[in-house]
Amino acid sequence: MAKEVTVEDKLRALYDLQLIDSRIDKIRNIRGELPLEVEDLEDEIAGLQTRVNKFTEEIEELDTEIKSKKNLIKDAQEKIKRYEEQQKNVRNNREFDALSKEVEFQELEIQLAEKRIKEFKVKIDGKKEIITASQEKLSERENHLEFKKGELESIMAETQKEEEALIKKSAEYEKDIEERLLNGYKRIRNSAKNGLGVVAVERGASGGSFFTIPPQRQLEIASRKKVITDEHSGRILVDPELAREEEEKMQALFEKLAKS
Repeated sequence: MAKEVTVEDKLRALYDLQLIDSRIDKIRNIRGELPLEVEDLEDEIAGLQTRVNKFTEEIEELDTEIKSKKNLIKDAQEKIKRYEEQQKNVRNNREFDALSKEVEFQELEIQLAEKRIKEFKVKIDGKKEIITASQEKLSERENHLEFKKGELESIMAETQKEEEALIKKSAEYEKDIEERLLNGYKRIRNSAKNGLGVVAVERGASGGSFFTIPPQRQLEIASRKKVITDEHSGRILVDPELAREEEEKMQALFEKLAKS
């Protein structure tokens, strides 16, 4: 003769299923956050590398400008030298003055070029400081990324097997729960942000709720004679003692699955 399934048995099975499903949720949440962290770090690294490349290119452009200005100075100096030689052989003051103006013009070109070279060098120094700071940050982020990738790979290796075993266990426990209760549990669980369809009474209120449960109602829950739901959230309620017993039992199961 098959053993009669009591309401208490049903409540224990439901709470066990909730603990298993919550454990699966936790594993997925941990793994779910890490890929996003890795992706964010990869985007930040790409941005920093682009910044370094951009400033490096700008420095190269400024170096080209400096070379151009130095060539201009060299040409101007040669012209001055040539004009001054020509001044030695002029026939009148008008020719001498014209050459003097050319010399003055070239001297102004030299002064302007030297001024621009100084400005370019200041800009280069500023950009080099930014590159140094960006490279330091880049190196730090790359190390952090390597660590996070290793952490993700480690968690994947550690939790994938456990998650698969828990999913199998969840399916096994579902078989022991009558369809009406199971469907109700799944409906509540799927509509709840935290995935809780069965909760324990905590400090006189439904777990995670601020609404107090009347003492008479708490006694009914503790009697384990019928399935009682929270009138505010619709969650199935179990008493703290039952919850503690099942949590200890399931914790031993989780540790066993994690090691296997």
